[in-house]
Amino acid sequence: MKRDAFFDNAKLVLIFLVVFGHIIQPFTDGSRPMYTLYTWIYTFHMPAFIFLAGFFAKGSGEKDYILQLAKKLILPYLIFQLVYTGYYFFIGKGATLSGIFYPHWSLWFLFSLFCWHILLYWFKKIPPFLGVAIAVQIGVLVGYFNDIGHHFSLSRTFVFFPFFLAGYWLTKEHVHKWRTRRVKEASLVVMAVVASVIALFPEFSSGWLLGSKSYEVLGSPEMGGVFRLGVYVLAAVMTISVFAWVPNTQYRLTYLGGRTLYVYLLHGFFIQFFRQADWFKVDHVFDVLGLAIVAASIVYVLSSGIIRTLTQPFIEGRIQLLKKWWHRVNHKDSSFQS
Repeated sequence: MKRDAFFDNAKLVLIFLVVFGHIIQPFTDGSRPMYTLYTWIYTFHMPAFIFLAGFFAKGSGEKDYILQLAKKLILPYLIFQLVYTGYYFFIGKGATLSGIFYPHWSLWFLFSLFCWHILLYWFKKIPPFLGVAIAVQIGVLVGYFNDIGHHFSLSRTFVFFPFFLAGYWLTKEHVHKWRTRRVKEASLVVMAVVASVIALFPEFSSGWLLGSKSYEVLGSPEMGGVFRLGVYVLAAVMTISVFAWVPNTQYRLTYLGGRTLYVYLLHGFFIQFFRQADWFKVDHVFDVLGLAIVAASIVYVLSSGIIRTLTQPFIEGRIQLLKKWWHRVNHKDSSFQS
């Protein structure tokens, strides 16, 4: 699929918010402003990211595609599951490998993404509206089962699948209709109201937005299904509101939106080190701006050519960039000798 500046800009904004959200998470306890900001980001950033993943899954379903996907997603999942285990031990976090299918931290996304593509094989045969409705119903029902949680990333796989499926069925024309002046004006009201409600009711648990816990764990074993439906609506409205403001212009850094997998897999090394070292604190709004700059710097560094060249064999299972680098080095040496 030909690259579109809108989608690359959207992915760049979202991956920044993923990193920024992980950076500010330790400062949410006891701080209503930080908790409001953190929870506001989590109302949409993963649903929107998953929606885009589904949007670019148009060619899924064939056997060769699934095999290629396993190489692209399951292989790096297994590699980084082991690497993060060793890294946690190295920085003194003391984590142990509790199971190869109990994803460390953010690695759940890779496993779930693979499962969403598998589910798509059947759901693509169902009419779009009916398929999304069934996916939502499944996402609501799994919350009533305590045994469906982090293992195999099952809970998040089912809870977030409706966004992936919606992304699969919607087209560029649908998405660009969200960028009208009327939608933009309404979106400002929506985003402001959501932020205000979160600030006024800090007792609302952000756990409802993570999709990884049962309703009993979240404290609502009976009404949890209703709350999850509300979260679905909230996430959908917030995703549309944010996308309404994503520019469709090719900027200098737009290309970074095509490198988000590298940032997603690698940023945890920074975040976990910062948390363990306890380097940062938030006492002022400028501290928050400083953390935003740190997050942006992480995104930029992990998107750089040198990082991609060194890590491509582990992330993509290819050495294409290393070959290009080696070719350039040899070409320069040949030119110098000539």
